[in-house]
This record gives sequence, C-alpha cells and structure tokens, in this order.
Amino acid sequence: MTSGLPSSTGDILTAATVNSLVQFTLNAQSGTTYTVANSDIYQVIVQATNASTKVITIAPDSTLTSAGVGTAITFLNSGAGLLTFAAGAGVTIVSAGATSAAPTLAQYKTAVAIRISANSWTIVGAIA
Repeated sequence: MTSGLPSSTGDILTAATVNSLVQFTLNAQSGTTYTVANSDIYQVIVQATNASTKVITIAPDSTLTSAGVGTAITFLNSGAGLLTFAAGAGVTIVSAGATSAAPTLAQYKTAVAIRISANSWTIVGAIA
C-alpha cells in the first residue's frame, strides 16, 4: 500500500504531499448493487447515490486481495433509500446493529467496514 510519504533518505516532504494525505477520492455508485473492490481500500469513500434501496456486498478475501487486517473501507449513503451491507461468499459481518439482520445505513449517514481477520469484517458508524 502506498503511503504517499517520502520513503528514502533525502526525499523531501512537501506541502502538496501532506495535503494529498487527507484527501479522499469519491467512488460514486449510482446503481442499486455494488461489490467492494480492491480500488475502494485506500483513501476512497464509496458513495451510494441511488434513491432506491441499495445493497453493498463485502467481497471475500479471494477478491479483496489487497485488504490486510486493519483495512478500513468508508461508505456514505447520499441516496434516499436505505443502504444494506451484505456478506459475500464465506464472509462474516459483525456490527452493532441487530444480530439477525444485516447492518443498514440511512441517507446522509456514514459507516466504515474494518477487516479484523480472514473474511471477517466489523462495520461501525451510523448503522441500524
């Protein structure tokens, strides 16, 4: 994973480098389904914009090959409908929401999925 910081003796840390460390890229998803990809892992906010109910699937380790333990993926639901998180094949999702239901995210709420072990994610944030 690229950190953006100078990595060799003599490298110069510039203001532009520091400023870029706090910027996130928006991955706007306008459909009703989306499966998380490796490209969503570093400094990306997955933004769900569809006005209908949406499902975001957390893919298994065989797909998310760049996700190490501690990887965090950020989600923003800007669409009117609820966003529900679903587990891909072999994936376990744990959250503070109801244990018998998948975690959901209302409009203008955010959540973060954190990989805690192989194929195991905890979702925290403004979930129900």
